[in-house]
Amino acid sequence: MGIRILAAAACAALFSLPAAAAVQTKEISYQQGGKTLKGYLAWDDARKGARPGVLVIHEWWGLDDYTKMRTRELARMGYVAFAADMYGGGVATRDPKQAQEWSSGVDNAPGLAAARSKAALDILRQQKGVEAKHLAAIGFCFGGTTVLRLAYSGEPLDAAVIFHGGLVAPTDDEAKAMKTHLLVLHGNEDHFTKPETLESLRKTLDANNVDWYMVTYAHAVHAFTNPDADSFKIPGIGYNKEAATRSWDEMQRFFKEELK
Repeated sequence: MGIRILAAAACAALFSLPAAAAVQTKEISYQQGGKTLKGYLAWDDARKGARPGVLVIHEWWGLDDYTKMRTRELARMGYVAFAADMYGGGVATRDPKQAQEWSSGVDNAPGLAAARSKAALDILRQQKGVEAKHLAAIGFCFGGTTVLRLAYSGEPLDAAVIFHGGLVAPTDDEAKAMKTHLLVLHGNEDHFTKPETLESLRKTLDANNVDWYMVTYAHAVHAFTNPDADSFKIPGIGYNKEAATRSWDEMQRFFKEELK
């Protein structure tokens, strides 16, 4: 009888314990230029106290499952992560023509990419648990280009990470304005960025004493981190497991140096 009573008491105590903490997510609607944007926030509610925030900017496909998965991974690492919505309405597509239309609409409107990424950064700063003085940004493909331009704007980020972005060289004035350390993760076979653009980027950043470095991955093409990349059947776009794993590890090492 005594054993049964003890067992029952143990079971009661077990079920009375709070549920194990886990990564939590929620959609956040916000405004920029009169347009409603819908971003995706992720955090680990087991962690207490303020922690760095990381802004995530999606590929040209929009705010899709891949972007959200990466945002949750950052939350598991201990950051508060917010995936921006660069198009409005939190939309996503698998249609290259639609993706091209959406991304061009942002790229071709002067100042719009910067305004939308900064609006998302402001939302991240406001979140409970975010140490607003320690922020970083990462972006993939179109998002990588956007993060690069955010860094060129002089936004005071601790770190900016570009995954297979469409690389653009800064002007001298943009390089002088940079207040962030930069990591570029690039596929050696990514022909979406011309060699002369890469050379111009290197020379301009170096000439202006920017703290930056680039890691190049053999046999990797554009979009190499996305496991779904091959399914789009677009020449020059493809997944590379080794490059994906190594580049994500490199980002984590970089963050340990910069976000402290």
